[in-house]
Order: sequence, then C-alpha cells, then structure tokens
Amino acid sequence: MPLNPILEVEIFDVWGIDFMGPFKPSSNGHNYILVAVDYCIQMVEAIPCPTCDAKVVVKLFRTIIFPRFGIPRVVISDGGSHFINKVFEKLMRSHGVKHKVATPYHPQTSGQVEVSNRQIKAILEKTVSFTRKDWAARLDEALWAYRTAYKTPIGRSPFNLLYGKDCHLPVEVEYKALWAVKMLNFDIKAAQERRVMNLFELEEIRMNAYENSRIYKMRTKAAHDKLIRLKDFKVGDSVLLYNSKLRLFLGKLRSKWAGPFKIHEVLPYGSLTLTRQHLQEMHC
Repeated sequence: MPLNPILEVEIFDVWGIDFMGPFKPSSNGHNYILVAVDYCIQMVEAIPCPTCDAKVVVKLFRTIIFPRFGIPRVVISDGGSHFINKVFEKLMRSHGVKHKVATPYHPQTSGQVEVSNRQIKAILEKTVSFTRKDWAARLDEALWAYRTAYKTPIGRSPFNLLYGKDCHLPVEVEYKALWAVKMLNFDIKAAQERRVMNLFELEEIRMNAYENSRIYKMRTKAAHDKLIRLKDFKVGDSVLLYNSKLRLFLGKLRSKWAGPFKIHEVLPYGSLTLTRQHLQEMHC
C-alpha cells in the first residue's frame, strides 16, 4: 500500500498514543509504558504502568496532556480495548477531541508513535542495569535523551522547537559552556527586546521544521512507493490477509497469512472491508 504521510503544522493539535510492552516486571511492579507523541514537533510524554487499561489512558490525559499542552484536536490510537471503551470515549467527547482509530493489521497508520516507541526502547536498552528491573526508574532519563536529541525529519530537537532554545545538559556545566559563564545582570529593556526577537524567530523555526518534515516524508514515501505494485481490488475478489504484527517462533506451524476472505467494500487509501463465511466483517 502506498504511504500517506500525516503532516501537521500546529503543535499539540494531533497526538498519537500507544502501549509498549509487556516488559519484564520492574522493581516497583510496572509492566507497560503508555506513550503519547505530538505529530508536529515529535514531543513525547510517557508513563510506566502495571496494566494496559482505560484508567491508565485517562490518567495520562487528565494529569499530563491536558494540563501541560491543552486540548488536542485529534488523538490517533490502535483498536485495542484499552483505547476503544466507554470511559475513554466519554473523556474525548466531553473535551471535543476527535478520536481516530488506526487501521487493523497496518501499524504504519500510527507510524509516528511506532517510531518513537522503537527509539525509547533503544535508549532504555542502553541504560538499564544487568537485571533489567530498573527500566521504569530510567524512563524519565530516556525521555530526556529523546526530547533533546536531533530528529532528522524536523531538523531540530523537540525541546528546541517547543522552547526556542537548546536544553542545558550536565556536560555543558562541567566544561563551562558559554551560557554557564555569562553575566546574568542584563539590562531589562535589552532583555525584553531580545525575548521578543526570540519569539519571532521561534515561529520561523517551527515553520522550517514543518517544511523539513514534509520534504523528509515525501522522500520516504517516494522510496517506499517504488517497491509497491499497485493492485486493483474489486468487491467480491478473494484475498488472503497478512498480519505484519504477528510474531512467530521457530518450530511453530503457523502462518502470517489468514483467509481466504471476500472483499465486501473498497475504502480510500487502500483500506478494505473483508468478510468470511460464518465470521464477522474485518477492516484492514
């Protein structure tokens, strides 16, 4: 299926959410990580949790997303029961947030949060101890590293795009970076003028980041679509369903292909509604 990138120009308008795990139980009993990613500047928030249920999702939005970043316009998630339930839908509806559900069997629909999950996991793998039970305690440090790292698609770090300046890191204090030895007795008027100038520059920086992201995603789409052979599916065709998220182990007599199914409906962007005799409809 050809890629259809999601481009956002307004920060904190669109968030993607997903659960990572289950992991080896941490020393304080956590098994999962709930991750939320802003689609514009790739800012990430995450919390460790013992279970993956609606209560954890609601807690993330009530205590972190809404108070810190305001009410988003859209939230994108997969179709898991922890996201598709009355409690979460009530929260979204009461705040006027549109909840979009990613297409099953096609994880690329929520690609931004999937990429962030991989990067956070890679950071944790390098920082946890030998027992790997301290991953929950290390999560905040991993998020700090993620937020302050340069992101190729946007050409800057999420921290820089949010605050208009780079994050001060411990190594800069140790080796006396320029900001650490500056005199802090600025003239009030000069400081105000400098701040106003920085705010104007920040808006330009964010627009440049949007353009960098658009170019990067278009290049990725072009490289991906070169390998795609378009198929003209029609209602009534017989097809097999490929589950790219299914993990198989050696020796297991199981296939990632299921079916055959009949195509019941052809939807935009390559999505289909499938039916099989004696089974309910499936969307893919």
